[in-house]
Amino acid sequence: MASNKILCLSLLLAAAAATLAAATGGKLSPAYYSTTCPKALAIVQAGVVAAIQKETRIGASLLRLHFHDCFVNGCEASILLDETASIATEKTAVPNQSVRGYDVIDDIKAELEEACPGVVSCADILTLAARDSVVYLGGPSWEVDLGRKDSLTLTALAASFSSQGLSFRDLISLSGGHTIGVARCVSFRGHIYNDSDIDPSFAESLQQICPRSGSDGVLAPLDLKTPTHFDNCYYRNLLRKQGLLHSDQELFSGNSEANSIVRTYVNQPSVFFKDFVQGMIKMGNIKLLTGSQGEVRTDCRKVN
Repeated sequence: MASNKILCLSLLLAAAAATLAAATGGKLSPAYYSTTCPKALAIVQAGVVAAIQKETRIGASLLRLHFHDCFVNGCEASILLDETASIATEKTAVPNQSVRGYDVIDDIKAELEEACPGVVSCADILTLAARDSVVYLGGPSWEVDLGRKDSLTLTALAASFSSQGLSFRDLISLSGGHTIGVARCVSFRGHIYNDSDIDPSFAESLQQICPRSGSDGVLAPLDLKTPTHFDNCYYRNLLRKQGLLHSDQELFSGNSEANSIVRTYVNQPSVFFKDFVQGMIKMGNIKLLTGSQGEVRTDCRKVN
């Protein structure tokens, strides 16, 4: 049975495929803030760099925060909203309870509100922060179309998805986001004790820090070789059966198409970078609010 991670990424990419045409008609542009807030991109970049220099792990957290925002109801910053008496929040959904980086977005938003009040959306900040994190950690860069609006309210944590046009290659490339960041013992315990598609010495080394019970919060790098550098070592690890999560190693197991793509990314890192960028652009265009839809929040944690 497909893992939760593969299922989530598949749904995410299906949503991107189903809504890309509508999104690109929303008058997004890389130059959206060129006159209204010309320093916007520099402010976001500086905030991201400062946060990563303080804690390297936060780069992966900001990338994941963008993933989780786009997955539930589109890239409209609903994950940033705090719970109130009248609405539930995406923050309390089980898949999002370990998401981090909210304070970094708060700090960047505060800087932007001082420079150009009420102009730059939280949704655009999330998208730019994900890109800038990848770039600072050694990954590829890409041009981000801007002009997203923030959601006014939260909807139920459900959405309908269409798989028409879904690329399995997109799934494999976006999984490469695990070349940076860490995971908790509770999330990889089953893999290191119960699975057979794992290098025995690798499993044994992890068992030293992650016992069969307890120590749930102990962290291990998703990429043992270069955990703070965005590169293709994640895929090299899969060839050695050293994927930290069951869902990671599943990408190089019995599926010949997936195996072929993984080998391509190992041998041609530039192809991985190109495919990852395309996947990120797709994800950044999921169910956008533009124009008169939504709003630009002055505080990312609550509607105006």
